[in-house]
Amino acid sequence: MEAIEINAGSWYLRALRADERIDDRPALADGGITDADYVATRSQQWADESHLSWAVCVPTTAEMVAEIGVTPGVDGTAAVTGWARAGADEALAAGLASVHRFVEGALGLRPVSA
Repeated sequence: MEAIEINAGSWYLRALRADERIDDRPALADGGITDADYVATRSQQWADESHLSWAVCVPTTAEMVAEIGVTPGVDGTAAVTGWARAGADEALAAGLASVHRFVEGALGLRPVSA
């Protein structure tokens, strides 16, 4: 599956990026994620549908302030997780609500907070 962008009101959710235009690695490092292959791994997981992940971003700057992940289960559920940079709890909450709706409506799975 290709990565899907989600509008979450004051925030937007997109695939993680590390390219010449947008680099999420500094934001990931703020969350304690320093694996050099993390963004590539997340991209591959979208492709094989084993884990879907979104950067929760400020619409005007594309700055990543939180990350949300969904791992589909074999029992019709999907584990939903997330973390936020300092001061971005509101963005995470809005993103989680939108991802829960996406998981139910688009994927037909029952979201379960992990």
